[in-house]
Amino acid sequence: MHPNLAYHKHPKCLDVILRLEECHKSGLFNKYFGACNEIKRELNDCLTLEYKEIRKKNADKARENRKKVEELWKEFRL
Repeated sequence: MHPNLAYHKHPKCLDVILRLEECHKSGLFNKYFGACNEIKRELNDCLTLEYKEIRKKNADKARENRKKVEELWKEFRL
């Protein structure tokens, strides 16, 4: 774990983020001529997966909340 990062917004992708940062720091050639592109694609895949997981969790929670509201509507005959 990187010593300056006690918390990160994307904990599941932290290792890939750190590898990309290191690649970029290792020289201008790597950063500007595509030597880090494979790591960048890995990061994009990781962030996409994380986004889909969060979105599914939010949708499931919204369905649960909607079900509770509909039950209350039935109870109050609305």
